[in-house]
Amino acid sequence: MPKQRTNELYRCRYFTWKIFNRKEVWQADGRSNPVSAGRHSLGTRDRTEALKNLEQLDRTMAVEQGLANPAILTQDSRNTLPLLTGRELYENHIGRPEIIGGVRPSSAKRYRAVLDKFLAFCKSQRLQSWGEIGNTVMSQYASHLEEHNYAWRTIYLELNTIKQIVKWMVQEQHLSADHLITMPLQKARGTNTYCWHAQEVSAMIAHCRQHAELEWLGDVIVALACTGLRIGELASLRWSDLDFSKAVLSLTDETASPAKRRSERRTTKTGHGRSFPIHADLLTVLENKMRRGSQVFYGPKGGRLKPDTVRNVLIRDVLRPLQSRFPKQDDSIGFVDGRLHSFRHYFCSTCANNGIPEQMVMRWLGHRSSEMVRHYYHLHDGEAKRRMQQLDFLGSSSGRSADANQRPEAPEY
Repeated sequence: MPKQRTNELYRCRYFTWKIFNRKEVWQADGRSNPVSAGRHSLGTRDRTEALKNLEQLDRTMAVEQGLANPAILTQDSRNTLPLLTGRELYENHIGRPEIIGGVRPSSAKRYRAVLDKFLAFCKSQRLQSWGEIGNTVMSQYASHLEEHNYAWRTIYLELNTIKQIVKWMVQEQHLSADHLITMPLQKARGTNTYCWHAQEVSAMIAHCRQHAELEWLGDVIVALACTGLRIGELASLRWSDLDFSKAVLSLTDETASPAKRRSERRTTKTGHGRSFPIHADLLTVLENKMRRGSQVFYGPKGGRLKPDTVRNVLIRDVLRPLQSRFPKQDDSIGFVDGRLHSFRHYFCSTCANNGIPEQMVMRWLGHRSSEMVRHYYHLHDGEAKRRMQQLDFLGSSSGRSADANQRPEAPEY
C-alpha cells in the first residue's frame, strides 16, 4: 500500500499553497484559493530552495491573475521574504544535528520564545516581511518591551537574537546586505539578582528542617549554597557523579555520549564538564540521604526535581514566611526578592570573600572568563566593614587602626 501523502499549508503573500514532496521533488498546489493559482513543480528536492521558489511562484501567479502589479517581479525577492517563511528557514537551520552546527534543544526553545514574541509584535504593526525589519522597527520593539516591564537583560537578549537572525539571513542571501541591523545595543552593567547573606541561608535551611514536608528543599538549598550549581545541573545530578572516597563531585556534559538517548543526555550550559571537592556540610547531607534511584535529589512528592517547582515552593513556603525576619532596608531588592540563581551569586561571593583564587572559582562555577565571576560577586556592607577593620593603616602600635585590630569583628548587618 503506497504511503499516504501529507500536505503542508503554506501562506504566502497572495495565495495559500499546499506543498508536498512527490517523487522526491517538491510540488505546490494553489487550486484551493478563491482565485486558483494552479498546481506547479517547485523544481527542487531541497526544501529550503523549494520555499524560496514558492515565494517567486506566488508573485508570478499573482501577476498572471491580475492581483498584483508586474513590477513586483523585478523587485529583489530577498527584500520581500515573509516573516513566517524566514522563521521556518532559520528554525530549519538551527535544528540541524549539533555535530554540523545545530543548537541544543534548550537553545532552540529559547529562540522559539523570542520569535513568538517578536512576530506577534510585527503582526500588531502590520509588518509582513523581514525586509521591513530595520533599526526603526528594532527601536520600536525595544520601547514595546520596556513598556511591558521586561528587564534590561531580557530586552538585550531579545534584540540581540533578532539581530543575529537577520545577519544569518543576509549571509545566506535570503536578505540583501543593506538589511543588516546596525543599531548598537548596550549590555546591562552589574546585576539586579539578590545575593543572600550567610544568616539568611542558615535561616532558610533551619526553616525547612522544622517542617517535614520541606526536608527535600532543605537538602536542595544546602547543595546550591555549597556548590554554586545551576538548578538544572543539580536536578540532573546522579549518584554516579559522586566519588565519596575522594569527596569529589564530577559534572560531565554528555552531548556526544553514544550510550544514552538524546532525551537522557545531560548537557551543561557551557558544553564543558567540571569537577570540584564536596564541602563537608554537603557531604553530611549526601551521606544521610536515602538512595531511591539514580538521581540524588527529588521533588516534594518523590518525583523528578523540576526547577519551576523548586522556585515556586521556595518563594511560597520559605521566603514569604521569613520575610518579616529579613525586611528590606529601602526600595531596593531584598531577601524576599532572592531566587534560585541567588545561590550561585552567594557561592561565588563567599568564595571570593574568603580568599579563594579567581581561577579556582571560575573552574568550580564552570566559566572560562573571569568576567562572569565578577558578575556574580557581591560585596555586602558587613563584609566590607569587617575587611576594613582588619587593615592597619597607622601601624600596629598607634592610632585607631591599632584599636580597631583589638575590636571584635563587625556583624554582618
